[in-house]
Amino acid sequence: GKELVARAIHFNGPRATRRFVAVNCGAFPDTLLESELFGYVRGAFTGAIKTTAGLFQMADGGTIFLDEVADMSPGLQAKVLRVLEIGEVKQLGDPGTRHVDVRVICATNRDLEEQVRAGRFREDLYYRLRVVSIRIPPLRERLQDIPVLATHFLKVYRDRLNSPVR
Repeated sequence: GKELVARAIHFNGPRATRRFVAVNCGAFPDTLLESELFGYVRGAFTGAIKTTAGLFQMADGGTIFLDEVADMSPGLQAKVLRVLEIGEVKQLGDPGTRHVDVRVICATNRDLEEQVRAGRFREDLYYRLRVVSIRIPPLRERLQDIPVLATHFLKVYRDRLNSPVR
C-alpha cells in the first residue's frame, strides 16, 4: 500500500513525466544501499568495473521512494540529509558532486518520533522528511477494503491466466 500511495502522488503531480524510482532500504546492507542510492565510479571498490549512476541520479527530475527509511544507518541518514538540504549527491570514489532535483517520499512501519527519541534516527532528517505526513492504516483496520481488493486481484489473475474462476 505504501508504494501505491507514493506512485499515486508521483503520477498525479508535476513530475509525472519523469522517473519514479523505489527502493526498500531494509533490503540492503548499508554499504550496498549507499552504492545503490548514490552510485559509484569505476575502481571505487572491488568489483566496481564501471561507473554506475545511483538511484538519486536516476530519479533526477522525478521522485524517489525510500521504503523502510528507518532501517538506514546514521551515516547513511546524514548523506540523504545532504541531498535534501543542498541537492547534491556524491558517488562512491568520486571527489566531485552532482546536482539532483528529486522529490523524496519515504515510508516506514516504525514510529519515527520514537526512533528519534531513542537516538536511532536523526532528528534533523526527520524534520526534513516530515513536511507532509500521511498515515496509511494497515489492512486489518480497513476491513471494508478486503472485498474490493479480492475482486480486483481475482480479475487481474483471471485475465492473466485466462481462467473462468469467479
